[in-house]
Amino acid sequence: MNAVNQIDRQAPLSTDETRRKVIGLDSLTKDFGSVRAVDNVTFDVFAGEFVGIMGPSGSGKTTLLNILSLLDVPTGGSYRLDGVETARLTEAEQVVIRREKIGLVFQQFHLIPYLTAVENLMLAQYYHSMADRGEAMEALDRIGLADRADHLPSQLSGGEQQRVCIARALINDPALILADEPTGNLDEGNEERVMGLFKELQAGGRTIILVTHNPDLGAQTDYVIRLQHGRRVA
Repeated sequence: MNAVNQIDRQAPLSTDETRRKVIGLDSLTKDFGSVRAVDNVTFDVFAGEFVGIMGPSGSGKTTLLNILSLLDVPTGGSYRLDGVETARLTEAEQVVIRREKIGLVFQQFHLIPYLTAVENLMLAQYYHSMADRGEAMEALDRIGLADRADHLPSQLSGGEQQRVCIARALINDPALILADEPTGNLDEGNEERVMGLFKELQAGGRTIILVTHNPDLGAQTDYVIRLQHGRRVA
């Protein structure tokens, strides 16, 4: 059995198994030349937890999230995902895990400019299994954008594009959601809508890691991991 098959990509993370370790970091480091962006970071995240990662600009938050999402590799230390050492995974196995297990929400929108909002969601469905316009419309309705389904990204505001990105990340019901400043372009009302959606997902057993600079959002998570100069601080 290869490494990717050892990871239960479709595991229903119910509340009665919250002590199952989803993420385990041990002395993780990441260097860019002579600059150490992540410095000897250790922590665990268990199934069903909603964890915040906070710190000033340049503290290593986004670099750490890129490693957790398998978009980057650490220089040293260990990263285990569902008990599997990610250093053992091939590039093809990492692609499968990102597609089927992890929902990614970035600061940049990365929407296909010539596809409508609903088509962008259907494209994400297609890479997972089969496109379903009805399900894609339901996802847009959850974030209050059903009436903008047939608009191109250029016809949407920044906040609307961000909400489409969030819907796209959630369309295939991932077990692990990694979000980098997902409400940075949203007004207060839509920020509350997104945080409420995350809490609903957590109640359904999803595991969520939220990178934010906003202490009000951090206070809504189960606990916060604080970084400074790449190190975890108390």
